[in-house]
Amino acid sequence: MAEPFLVVENLTKTFGGLHALSDISFEIKRDEMVGLIGPNGAGKTTTIRMITSILKPTSGQVSFKGEIITGLPTAEIINKGIAATSQIVKPFRHLPVISNVMVSCLCPRAKRKGEWVKTVELRAKDALEFCGIGDLALEPASVLSHGDLKRLELARAIATEPELLFLDEPFGGLSPAETTLIAKSLKRLHKGGRFGRLHSEGPAMLIVEHKLSELMKIVDRVIVINFGEILAVGTPDEIISNKEVIEAYIGKEV
Repeated sequence: MAEPFLVVENLTKTFGGLHALSDISFEIKRDEMVGLIGPNGAGKTTTIRMITSILKPTSGQVSFKGEIITGLPTAEIINKGIAATSQIVKPFRHLPVISNVMVSCLCPRAKRKGEWVKTVELRAKDALEFCGIGDLALEPASVLSHGDLKRLELARAIATEPELLFLDEPFGGLSPAETTLIAKSLKRLHKGGRFGRLHSEGPAMLIVEHKLSELMKIVDRVIVINFGEILAVGTPDEIISNKEVIEAYIGKEV
């Protein structure tokens, strides 16, 4: 069995007197796709933001590949092999789509890991092709639909050559057809297929999502957060039949 890749220990975040997260602990293995679910306001996005140092935890620590990364600058965490998408996509709207991805290709990690492609432009094109928007490469990002903006956000993340990828609501606002396409792309990416060639390993993933029907088809394990605490951990089948999880989403029976 694979060793833990990411280890989150007793992560806690308070805002004044409000406990956004309380002693959150979990692990992700190198070969896993994991779902992170819970009602609105449960603390899912806060968890990702603390792991990636966008937010500073009140207490607790995070280890990646055996190294404590708590408190490191976000740029340094990216260079260690972690990338994340945001549920609110904020591209450089007046730049061409390809330029948005080229920015990611310029990070030290991407330049070091991408030696098999000779130019930054080609690497950015490959990322866009993988995400299904290669034909929009020269369009300004401001003209993209919501679904295409989600694809652009994914392309920018995978251009950094991550070993661990956090995705914050990648299906949010997408049509059923778009959701299915993105889900299949994520599964293919995880299995090692990207940029037109196969790699030995794709990135491990932690996916925050509310569209549970599509999420449950692609993840190996699910972590449920409610009121800033872990409510349940299990396989998709275990989670969808868990009474506590059902009550957290739809309330107790009257």
